[in-house]
Amino acid sequence: MSINKAWNHFKTITYHKLLVMQGCFQVGLYMQGLLHDLSKYSPEEFIVGAKYWQGDRSPNNAEREAIGYSSAWLHHKGHNKHHYEYWMDYSMHDIKGGMSPAPMPTRYVIEMFMDRVAACKVYHKDAYTDKDPLVYYQSSKTPPPLHPKTKKQLEFLLYMLAEQGQEKTFRYIRTRILHSCRE
Repeated sequence: MSINKAWNHFKTITYHKLLVMQGCFQVGLYMQGLLHDLSKYSPEEFIVGAKYWQGDRSPNNAEREAIGYSSAWLHHKGHNKHHYEYWMDYSMHDIKGGMSPAPMPTRYVIEMFMDRVAACKVYHKDAYTDKDPLVYYQSSKTPPPLHPKTKKQLEFLLYMLAEQGQEKTFRYIRTRILHSCRE
């Protein structure tokens, strides 16, 4: 790992964190904005991220290509409740003991939404549009295993952002979703 790649990785994750923090602050999720992605600064995630940093995509994908999985991602998803993978559990309805998604509390769905918006802004830079998070979500080869309630909430926000823009979407989150939310 070079010092240059480590510095660039630090700048990338810090810029991403600041964008998520700004979004969370705009809708009233102050603590989540402050605490978002702190695990990326841990040795388990930072060293790997710096080693595989490229600047135009997640270093986790590069690590997967190199060794077949991402140790940084496995650590990250287990320490951050805004990732739907954190909410996978053994199903009580599947006698084989399969995994199924649990519903995410609304505040984490909002943080996940902010995370996706910020990631698109970081990687697309000046070419970013409010449609990018929806396009990225739809580009997945297989749909993410989201609980139906979580999926409905996330998709509603992604479509609203694409169609009505950030200002109206953030205002809706602040005044309509989080204002009455008890989760």
